[in-house]
Amino acid sequence: MADRLSVVIPNWNGARFLAVCLDALRNQTLDGVEIILVDNASSDGSQSFVKTNYPEVRLLELEENRGFTGACNLGIEAAAGAYIALLNNDTEVQPDWAEQVLAAFADHPDAGIIASKMLLFDQRDRFHTAGDFFTIDGVAGNRGAWDKDSGQFDRGEFVFSACGGSAVYRTSMLREIGKLDDDFFFLLEDVDLAWRAQLAGYKVWYEPRAVVYHHLSATGGGVTASYHAGRNGIWLIVKNMPSSLLRKYARLILARQLASLWEAARAWRGREARARLRGWLAGAFRIRGALAKRKRIQAGKRVSDDYIDSMLTPV
Repeated sequence: MADRLSVVIPNWNGARFLAVCLDALRNQTLDGVEIILVDNASSDGSQSFVKTNYPEVRLLELEENRGFTGACNLGIEAAAGAYIALLNNDTEVQPDWAEQVLAAFADHPDAGIIASKMLLFDQRDRFHTAGDFFTIDGVAGNRGAWDKDSGQFDRGEFVFSACGGSAVYRTSMLREIGKLDDDFFFLLEDVDLAWRAQLAGYKVWYEPRAVVYHHLSATGGGVTASYHAGRNGIWLIVKNMPSSLLRKYARLILARQLASLWEAARAWRGREARARLRGWLAGAFRIRGALAKRKRIQAGKRVSDDYIDSMLTPV
């Protein structure tokens, strides 16, 4: 398993993207990359397409859609590598992507997660993300989103989180802090995992030489994303933010949540706005489970609250 990279690709009706994604992995400069595609009961022929055209890919076929988290966690369990990448099916990695990722881990032994430089698939001079941030009022976001790439993110640095569309993890870290939270199903699960990593003393390194091109929300979004954003956003804060920081930023966090609710309420005729309201209510009514997880996460904290505070982004 030494230094081997495993790539886990969750797929749901993404057959139209798979050739580009898998060809790019097939053509990596790094030898021995393990590719695992976990199919969430697709109905578009994804399974037969992979079996026929990519026999080197290990295909795990699910009988039901278990979401991004469920598919990725099964892939993580099956992976043999010392490093595990989660890669969206609607991406294209550059030929040296895997090589650059492993080089970044070697150069930064304190990093448990590597974030790639993600650019838009159809506008390759514009960012999707250069690593993710988390604000003091409780909101996650993509660094540089939609900005033109003019070299502003050409320097590697430590960031708060990595986008799950191309995040790479040390397997040893996942064994310690756990996999994705399957209750999240979809959205913000990557930031939740980064929170747990940060609290446990692992860092997240943004590597600009590891380049990925990404179609945005090609197989997910809309009402589904709005619901999970509302619900998971609450759980993210409740599970992970240390008590001293909750007290310090309580007014900002509450103001942000209320503003989001008010915005959704004003637009309640829209399907996405109603879905966000339902998600927020679901998160609030099921908060007991998040509180139980909080006890375990905070008990394992190995860094100071001041350090975590230093990693958060002002508003």
